[in-house]
Amino acid sequence: MAVSKKEVSDCPIDAALSVIDGRWKGTILWRLCDGPMRTAELRRSIPGITERMLIRHLHELVDAGIIDRHDARTVPPCVHYSISEYGMTLAPVLENLCDWGRKHMQRNAVG
Repeated sequence: MAVSKKEVSDCPIDAALSVIDGRWKGTILWRLCDGPMRTAELRRSIPGITERMLIRHLHELVDAGIIDRHDARTVPPCVHYSISEYGMTLAPVLENLCDWGRKHMQRNAVG
């Protein structure tokens, strides 16, 4: 029986992946590691992502407490995103995942 993607099993890895899983979430977090960015800046820095998908992933990451949304409440709107204090606890995990990804990419390039 298939498990719904919304359900989280008792496995800690599944719990972690349920937060950062998604085609663009890793890239979004990677970009935000350099500091806060406005929505348009993020979109320009991630070729191929649609505005709809970017907004969806940003909302999911905000809801999970991984990133913070800062609204200056100005006209025109000025909203930027940054990694939250809680989200910073993911930094070592993302670094290790990135290191593994580089090795994996090199392995596939050789073969």
